[in-house]
Amino acid sequence: MGRCRYVITQVDQPHFITITVLNWLPVFTRIDTVNILIDSMKFLSLEGMKIYAYVILENHLHMIVQSQHLYKDIQRFKRHTASQLLKYLKDNNVQTLLDQFVFYKKAHKTDRKYQFWQEGVHPELIQHQDMMNQKIDYIHQNPVKRGYVDEAEHWRYSSARCYMGKEGLIEITKEW
Repeated sequence: MGRCRYVITQVDQPHFITITVLNWLPVFTRIDTVNILIDSMKFLSLEGMKIYAYVILENHLHMIVQSQHLYKDIQRFKRHTASQLLKYLKDNNVQTLLDQFVFYKKAHKTDRKYQFWQEGVHPELIQHQDMMNQKIDYIHQNPVKRGYVDEAEHWRYSSARCYMGKEGLIEITKEW
């Protein structure tokens, strides 16, 4: 996960993670870019990663996830989505963002032209039910606090509607 001082401490427990676009650039403002994330999350879910909650905003996402290979799964997610998103930006000639991914790239990233994601994911071990509830609420309230929607379940790119008994975009795990 790069040069991050945070570690995944117990793979048999859920972790709250945040994945952020380099320099907080707003990439997830188009359905096509969000769908790249959704498709990758669905794939990892089929591969055994449990997704308890998530929200995708314009420049970052939060998830509560668990996997026997969580570090590797997050790494796969970031590598695959970065590749697909950069391809999308090139294909659609979004040069301003591409130029910024070159400009803000960390100096030690000499093996690539672009850097899409910030390093690390700041994993936080979910230690008890109260913490799980607090993190789920934080995730779901993120678009509300930003003023994007009035009710959490109105944000399409979130698991909030799943917790309201409605169908969401990704199948989630509610029990742990």
